Amino acid sequence: MQAQQTSTPRALRRHSASPRHPLAVALLWMLSGTLSAYAAEQPYPAKPIRMMTATTIGSGPDVIARLLGTRLTELWGQQVVVDNRAGASGLIGAELVAKSAPDGHTLWMATMTQLISTTMYQRYMMTKDFLPVAMVASTPFVIAVSSSLPVKTMAEFVAYAKARPGQVMYGSGGQGSTPHLCMELLQSMGGIKLAHVPYKGSVIALTDMMGGQMHSTCAAAPALPPFLQGGKVRSLAVTTRQPTQLAPGLPPVGESVPGYELVGWYGVLAPRGTPKEIIAKINQGLAEVLRIPDVQARLISVGAEAAHSSAADFGQFLQKETERWGKVLREANIRPPD
Repeated sequence: MQAQQTSTPRALRRHSASPRHPLAVALLWMLSGTLSAYAAEQPYPAKPIRMMTATTIGSGPDVIARLLGTRLTELWGQQVVVDNRAGASGLIGAELVAKSAPDGHTLWMATMTQLISTTMYQRYMMTKDFLPVAMVASTPFVIAVSSSLPVKTMAEFVAYAKARPGQVMYGSGGQGSTPHLCMELLQSMGGIKLAHVPYKGSVIALTDMMGGQMHSTCAAAPALPPFLQGGKVRSLAVTTRQPTQLAPGLPPVGESVPGYELVGWYGVLAPRGTPKEIIAKINQGLAEVLRIPDVQARLISVGAEAAHSSAADFGQFLQKETERWGKVLREANIRPPD
């Protein structure tokens, strides 16, 4: 006996197979609109926030992220968790944030060092793959020399180097690091020629300066005090345009090399596509936290000054810095290491 075959009416098959059926389209449209409205009405933050740093625990960005994260947790009632993803010149952390959901729950505490490295590699660039939220702090760098070098001022150092092209060595934290570009900019604007010796970290370069094996370096101001004790390392000038309380008693490099300026900074970025309302909420929260006297004092103690900005101003700053350091990288022929 032949089994009876059942069949679906042709009209029903056509309606069920086609997602373009007017009724199905209308239902999907209504559902999508409902979900979007529901998501838009949810308060931010709706869950814990991950504040990523592309550096190790105990580094400047890590310390500042934890300081601000603690206060944001108190302000918003949602925990801000610091996630350290060091490695690959900051590209590991940059990729993680760039590929995260653009909902404001993954943020990046970025620095000038990462702007330089991503510009050098032309990957995960801050002006293309992220949205600016706010600058939060700045820190100066200091040009220092070994006491074995017979110079006590920036002007004397420039004159000494000019008389010995290629003979004065400077150490840095590696190819494309902030100390590297700090000294490259000095060479370009000061008309001198130095010999670059890249290290695996700035601390090693400073240690060699204490031993007299390295002549000079450019270091973040907070890193210098331990090496200045004993008189084997001498600070010459600060890289900011004006004198700063973070490097007391030091004149600006610009007094000897007109126009010279380099400011280290910390800023918060979000994945591209993050709604502007959420960007504004985070910016406002950071502004409130940075106005707290205890927070300002704590920043000073770790070598930084509170420096809040609007998202728009931070975006313009990043654009100018990218163009500026991109030019330095090209003119000095600085490329990613093999």
